[in-house]
Amino acid sequence: MTDLSTPAGATPPAPTPSSGETSPVTIVAVDGPAGSGKSSVSKEVARRLGFGYLDTGAAYRALAWHAVERGVDTSDSAAVLDATGDFEYAISLDPDRYWVRVGDVDVTDAIRQTRVTEAVSGVARVPAVRQSVNAMFRAMVVGSGRVGVVVEGRDITTVVAPDAPVRILLTAAPEVRAARRSAELTGDDTAAVADALRRRDCADSKVVDFLTAAEGVTVVDSTELDFEQTVDAVLGVVAEGGVR
Repeated sequence: MTDLSTPAGATPPAPTPSSGETSPVTIVAVDGPAGSGKSSVSKEVARRLGFGYLDTGAAYRALAWHAVERGVDTSDSAAVLDATGDFEYAISLDPDRYWVRVGDVDVTDAIRQTRVTEAVSGVARVPAVRQSVNAMFRAMVVGSGRVGVVVEGRDITTVVAPDAPVRILLTAAPEVRAARRSAELTGDDTAAVADALRRRDCADSKVVDFLTAAEGVTVVDSTELDFEQTVDAVLGVVAEGGVR
């Protein structure tokens, strides 16, 4: 996998800290299942804090897109690893100018396609891929040139940044997550989306436990909250963690 840890316009990364070391950049770590609102909420929190925003799931989606485009069977771990050889990835950490690229191709929208979503779990379950991608995430944060970064994903609070001063698990009831996701996907009914979310949760939970808060992680349940209320709840946790 090509080292693409420096987003356009960012300073070259300093030596990458391991998961047990402290990053000089303040990290707000947010985990949660699909449909919990973690991406939109994390992006807005980053704006209000003046922090960068890192969508870690985009890397797995981009690799899945890359593999699918090449006809790779993502259930074959060896084939997925082979596909990383020419995987050139870049992502913006600017919450107001979000883009994702693979090589010269802007895949910001393409990585949300159903065919990509169905292939993501096959890519994300490969240990060597996760190890390499996690190291890339840490380097992106360190080299971001920002005072802080809101990093969201599935194992940020436990693996990528377990020592972050603020660690949050953002969740919601399954039916609420399904309704929110179906509203985002034109033409998909709630029942179909709910089934897809269940299948993805089941597949992804075999790789990492993102539905249970680890010790020291604060749970924000957005089931009864609207978007603004959820953002405020997360900002409240951030403030309690001493981050301003």
